[in-house]
Amino acid sequence: DISKQIKEYTIFTSGYLIRDPAHQQAVFGGPIGKEVYARVAKDMNVQILGIEYLGTRQLNLREPRNVMTPADMAGVKLRMPGSKSWQFLGKALGANPTPMDFNEVYLGMQTGTVDGQDNPLPVVVEAKFYEVSKQIVLTSHLVDGTFVAIAKKYWDGLTREQREAVQTAADTAIAFNNTANMKSELSVQDFLRSKGMKISTPNRDAFRKAVQNAYLKSDYSKTWPPGLLDRINATK
Repeated sequence: DISKQIKEYTIFTSGYLIRDPAHQQAVFGGPIGKEVYARVAKDMNVQILGIEYLGTRQLNLREPRNVMTPADMAGVKLRMPGSKSWQFLGKALGANPTPMDFNEVYLGMQTGTVDGQDNPLPVVVEAKFYEVSKQIVLTSHLVDGTFVAIAKKYWDGLTREQREAVQTAADTAIAFNNTANMKSELSVQDFLRSKGMKISTPNRDAFRKAVQNAYLKSDYSKTWPPGLLDRINATK
């Protein structure tokens, strides 16, 4: 996690920063990515080759609810991981964030201890949350990724031809992974519908605006590089 080593890059852990997998690749495959990778190489001695798409976190509610904006999440006890940053995101989404161990979420949803949880859709299937919930709200509030990297000292020891071969292999693996994960998420939606779950899409722009404003008014944004949020938002 580069944000633990370079505080300015905590911005990359915030909600509603990356819009979707294509935006993720555009951000890190463009000028912003080049700047980030150069800083990581300098400060952490790690050469980043690219970023893989892991999944997009969505809301999963125990009972159907008309959710269009964060205001519609008022009073919802939303299970979120217990750290301050996760609890902050839950509040920014308009919910009442409730810390709970992942292993307790199924029972919590079943009994009503919590009204919902957030995770990538494949997790909803793997954990069988569809048995104890009735709705998915496609908020897409956090697009997860992981960097593909190599120790800089090894990278520096490679010839130009070797570097090109390694980079090509990384690019191929990333493309394969991203395609597979995106297909999986779409097929999961079909599966969840077959289980009787309602899948709805809110006003994501309203959510994005509210969540970004919450970050900008908080201490979290104090370490963010000036102008970086605007540059990321403007990246197509």
